[in-house]
Amino acid sequence: MADSNRGSFGSKLGMILATAGGAVGLGNVWRFPYMAGQEGGAAFILVYIGCVLLLGIPCMISEFIIGRHGASNTARAYAKLANGTAWKWVGFLGVLTGFLITGYYAVVSGWCLQYVYASIIGELHGDANYVTQYFQQFAADPFRPVLWTVVIFLICHFVIIHGVRGGIEKASKVMMPLLFILLLIIVVASCLLPDAGKGVEFLLKPDFGKVDRNVFLNALGQSFYSMSIGMGCICTYASYFSRQTNLFKSALQISVIDLMVAVLAGLMIFPAAFSVGISPDSGPSLIFITLPNVFNKAFAALPVLGWIISLLFYVLLSVAALTSLMSLHEVNTSFFYEELKIDRKKGAWIVTISCAIIGAFCSFSLGATDKLSWLGKTLFDWFDFITGQIFLPMGGLLTCLFLGWYVPKKILKDEFTNWGTLKGRLFGIYFFLIRFVCPILILLVFLNQFEVL
Repeated sequence: MADSNRGSFGSKLGMILATAGGAVGLGNVWRFPYMAGQEGGAAFILVYIGCVLLLGIPCMISEFIIGRHGASNTARAYAKLANGTAWKWVGFLGVLTGFLITGYYAVVSGWCLQYVYASIIGELHGDANYVTQYFQQFAADPFRPVLWTVVIFLICHFVIIHGVRGGIEKASKVMMPLLFILLLIIVVASCLLPDAGKGVEFLLKPDFGKVDRNVFLNALGQSFYSMSIGMGCICTYASYFSRQTNLFKSALQISVIDLMVAVLAGLMIFPAAFSVGISPDSGPSLIFITLPNVFNKAFAALPVLGWIISLLFYVLLSVAALTSLMSLHEVNTSFFYEELKIDRKKGAWIVTISCAIIGAFCSFSLGATDKLSWLGKTLFDWFDFITGQIFLPMGGLLTCLFLGWYVPKKILKDEFTNWGTLKGRLFGIYFFLIRFVCPILILLVFLNQFEVL
């Protein structure tokens, strides 16, 4: 039986916003727009939507089914369906993946808070060389990045200890609308700049000539990662769903929100960049080096407006980072307090302290010391590589095989149709996808990462 003291989402809106917040993160703000712009614009977006339908939504529904059926932390939810078999370790893999990601993801999340502070006090004004040096000096500093990592963990900790309704749901109802408001404000300001139309065209004009095997595989990978598949977040949040929640409809709504944020992020970034003749790059250099320079140049005639837009942008980044970090923290908090039979606050402290230590070492590895590097990769890079390129696709693949070939079909259909109260017309398609199509697609993504294909 489920623990009646675990809590649950209090409303459908809160559930959707919280789960969408777990999926929406920093990758939506810089990775998706960059990939879309470089790999066919609107053509890439159309391919991405197809990949979401074939892979993202079926995988999300699968984690919904496991989480709601188990009504417990991710490890225990898998174990309940595994019936003592080795399949239970897939759940533990999800928890471990979420735990490791929590540690290093908070480092970049902390950078966002530093840039909010820097924007407030006006430290980001200067030429391109100054902005570049500012980021490099900050990242190499042995103290400040760790401080901000701890700060964002404490903010996240404060939300988590207040439970599902009073913490996660309540915070999501504030942060997700704020995220969209900030996005829309910056999109409007960006699109009103001179020559902003070139940036809109760069993102939204279809270039089907660029669509090839690599574009398809990259879209597959983006659909998988942007929806937080394989790290326990979706499964954990689903454990708080009610029996009346329409799993397919919820997955579709969350996917639409995720796509909207990604596209709006592109409309926020590219018009401003093209207005000042800068071609955006990917990775941290885009959001921490290129964009401060873009804002400085684009709003040179109105410095106050440039200051406001820069500040709003980094608040936006911090909100996106925090919503994702909350979901990652909850994966581990629910695991510790349920498995160790302690209260939520103690479980949250275990996660906050241990992951803050991991984050500190990951941050140190990016600084001046080379003692935390191995085979040309820093500790931060290794955490990113192991979780992103190995654990996540492995967890997604095993989950599809678990539900598609081991768990009784009747259990899946009962959950999908809410025990026959919903029409199950799409169940056959879903079952076919997770049994045959999704495993093949995830395997292709996995092989593509290692350049085997």
